[in-house]
Amino acid sequence: MTEIHIVGTAHVSQKSVAEVRDTVDAVNPDVIAIELDKGRFATLKKQMQEEADAASGIVREEDSKAPEVKSILSGNFMVMIVQWLLAYVQRKIGLNVGVEPGAEMKEAIRLAEERGIRLMLIDRDINITLARFWGNMRFVEKVKLIWVLLRSVSGKDDETDELDAVTVDSLTNQDMIDAALKEFHEFSPAGAHALIDERDAYLAHGVVSLEHSSFERAVVVCGAGHVPGITRYREHPETLPSMKELTTLPKKYPWGKIIGGVFLVMFAVIILAIAFSGATDLLVWAIIFWVVLHGILAGAATLLARGHPLSAAVSAALAWMTSLNPFLACGWFAALVEAKMRPPTAKDFKKIGSAESISEMLSVPLFRILLVAAASNIGASVATVGFFLFLGPVLGVDLEMMTNILVTGFTNLWHFIISPFAGLIS
Repeated sequence: MTEIHIVGTAHVSQKSVAEVRDTVDAVNPDVIAIELDKGRFATLKKQMQEEADAASGIVREEDSKAPEVKSILSGNFMVMIVQWLLAYVQRKIGLNVGVEPGAEMKEAIRLAEERGIRLMLIDRDINITLARFWGNMRFVEKVKLIWVLLRSVSGKDDETDELDAVTVDSLTNQDMIDAALKEFHEFSPAGAHALIDERDAYLAHGVVSLEHSSFERAVVVCGAGHVPGITRYREHPETLPSMKELTTLPKKYPWGKIIGGVFLVMFAVIILAIAFSGATDLLVWAIIFWVVLHGILAGAATLLARGHPLSAAVSAALAWMTSLNPFLACGWFAALVEAKMRPPTAKDFKKIGSAESISEMLSVPLFRILLVAAASNIGASVATVGFFLFLGPVLGVDLEMMTNILVTGFTNLWHFIISPFAGLIS
């Protein structure tokens, strides 16, 4: 059996960096296992190389290939925005306490390379984690999360700013961990399950496998919040979910297209009924209300996201039409125009990752492009809901009057449909 030593860390704690170093010094392990996947490991290694180059005065040429906006938009760019916002909040805490996020992982990597110690990556692929995190959350939970993140990045939530080194170091305290985990599970049960519980199991798979390996001594570096879960699974390995269960992407149901289709049918039914009721003036004003409402809200949302005026104009012009087609989104067109007017560069991902304020993030073309896409789509969606909620009051039609119009319209429509067959029936 391999002798396992787990170091539970806070990812922005100087104390955790020292604990990693002290544990490796004391244990002299054959292997160091860290809470990283291949993608995040590559990112940290690149950061370490850049830090070493900066210290040595070395300047390297950047990759000149700009990100493909079309390919990004074809994926779930909302997940990407949430990931950036989460990373920003973590980085903001790190700036407050003077410790860069991931510093303890960098220390583990540095020690392994300096001393020739085997390094193992035991965390789940970040893309799978985020997909399961976002996909399993309820709509209300997603809204709550985005609201909390926006408050944090906008400076409306003072709790992040009040954190200091002592407070952050206390995050490795078991009572603090239990309280934080409980709060997160209450905030979003599904999100906490994907982000914490499932990763507890995935990390435990790596630790249990390591425990039965040929190594003599191993040091495991992971977030303190995962230590209780890993410990439970080590004590009861028979309860571990299968790796297949932990790595399967959630089934994607096209809820957006389904809801869009339902609204399209409702809109078509209302317009058709009004048309056959003889209330042509009402029909004209209903269409005008649809076009204007979508144009105003989609365009305004694009401008609020600091989109280019031309991007806002395109969003406003197309919102009424794309909202009638569940397979199109005005945000896509607005984002493509934004990319044309303010092209993203190869350095954008790096700039987003190093931004120290929300203003800096908004100044990065790639971040603003995706924000424009999201804001424009949200504006159009709100307009669609608002159309059905406020159609009657805006046009001066009460419920009884609208009911009579719809009944008359459907009656006339039915007579129109069966009229060609009237002779045959008689």
